[in-house]
Amino acid sequence: MAQAMAKQLDYHTMTEIFRRFQAAEPEPKGELEHVNAYTLVVAVALSAQATDAGVNKATRGLFAVADTPEKMLALGEEKLTEHIKTIGLYRNKAKNVMKLSRILVEEYGGQVPSSRAALQSLPGVGRKTANVVLNMWWGQPAQAVDTHIFRVGNRTGIAPGKDVDVVERAIEDNVPAEFQRHAHHWLILHGRYICAARKPRCADCLIRDLCPYEEKTA
Repeated sequence: MAQAMAKQLDYHTMTEIFRRFQAAEPEPKGELEHVNAYTLVVAVALSAQATDAGVNKATRGLFAVADTPEKMLALGEEKLTEHIKTIGLYRNKAKNVMKLSRILVEEYGGQVPSSRAALQSLPGVGRKTANVVLNMWWGQPAQAVDTHIFRVGNRTGIAPGKDVDVVERAIEDNVPAEFQRHAHHWLILHGRYICAARKPRCADCLIRDLCPYEEKTA
């Protein structure tokens, strides 16, 4: 995740940046398809080292037959594996989905817990996955830092940091409170479609004049 690190932006610049993000997309949405909290947990767990589009293609058929932990256990690991075999690391992910489904049934009455600690105790669910679920399902201002957010945070000075934990804290500490809930989605979508890794689309960037990134493209 090596990325040139800009200096942390001041409060007024941060406010203007997120005001523009909000004006362009008032209610940003994640791109992983899901129908409830359980399918969101599964989709996010499957998305590690995979694209959202690839996960969505695999889970449409899966969630049509297994949208609760009880139904997933009834489906079984072999049939689950068949549904997700186009996703990277699918065998290990299938084992984790079965394990977390069993835990949800046995320890949580089939419901997805709404605390970060409880979510992170589930097999295959790390801090980033837990934060995505807390943000997308329960509307908490949790910041899930992936490669896109890490890159944008460091390039722009919105949230500079040497690792994902530092970037996460920088977002929490420096993004104005009124923008915290959607900050994660604005940043990930900006990184995915505008501030790309190899060739950022600076000409199309709505915060170009506020960004200190020196290697801007035309």
